[in-house]
Amino acid sequence: MKRIRAGIIGLGVGERHLVGYAQTPGVEVRAICDIDPVRLAEVGDRHGIAERYQDFRAVTEHPEIDAVSICSHDDAHAEQCISAFRHGKHVMVEKPVVLHRHEGEAVLRAQQESGRLITSNLILRRSPRFEELKRRIDSNEFGDIFCIEGDYVHDILWKLTEGWRGKMAHYCVVYGGGIHLIDLMRWLKGREITQVSAMGANMRSRGSAFRFDDTVLSLMKFDDGAIGKCLTTFGPRRTKFHALNVYGTRKTFVNDLPHAKLFNGDESNDESLITTPYPGMEKGDLIPDFIQAIRDGREARVSSRDVFRVMDVCLAIQDALAKGSTVDVTYSI
Repeated sequence: MKRIRAGIIGLGVGERHLVGYAQTPGVEVRAICDIDPVRLAEVGDRHGIAERYQDFRAVTEHPEIDAVSICSHDDAHAEQCISAFRHGKHVMVEKPVVLHRHEGEAVLRAQQESGRLITSNLILRRSPRFEELKRRIDSNEFGDIFCIEGDYVHDILWKLTEGWRGKMAHYCVVYGGGIHLIDLMRWLKGREITQVSAMGANMRSRGSAFRFDDTVLSLMKFDDGAIGKCLTTFGPRRTKFHALNVYGTRKTFVNDLPHAKLFNGDESNDESLITTPYPGMEKGDLIPDFIQAIRDGREARVSSRDVFRVMDVCLAIQDALAKGSTVDVTYSI
């Protein structure tokens, strides 16, 4: 088994990456990095990591590191990804990989020139309930899926009004939340999105320093003619939830708590329950597949194509918001 040496930049969610690496056989977390010296010391002491840096280049340019997790602030991802690729590292990057189209083009070019892997932590693919749903869809149990709805509903308004997201020059909640459901819908259907339109609101964050929409409603058209919808809201008064409705010609799936519902008609006896756990996954659960992909010389479960294509959809949604019209999705890969 080839030993893989990893480095982690950003120790918020990055600590979950650290745990994922530590639990994967044949992996050594060689170095960690954070701009906050207190956080850096706390995580380093908690996990016994000796090499600690505040400059990301000490990790991306480290001659003995094979793979880097980039979990820093969103507006730092592009520069850090490019540096990692230019120094021969494989990259696991938290969503979103970039904030702007020109950054995405630069990261893609650096990744392809390096011949190294890129993947992103689009973790809903590891939810046992959604994995079961994918198997059912692939077996044609649902027939043709003509409509799919995936909503990111999370009461984390403070991340916009008090955290670093609200201090950035540009931020879109779809990039940080809705992207999970957009990726999930692409994956479940196995089809690409060709057109999007969107409307936004900032009623929950109005009067704060946050200057952008805290709620975005997106409509999507798939290449097989199906339609989709994604609501992203950082200000709902409810528990975190990934709403998902899948409408097929044979069956309908509705995510719910504690169990999902499956329908094959409109009578009471046409309803059954799916009790498979949800969400049932941890933030580091894609790490083992990333490591195995490096060893096998294959794409990760969330492939480079997935990483850039879901970002292209999110960028198109931002374009639609700005233009107030339906726009075509332009894919970079």
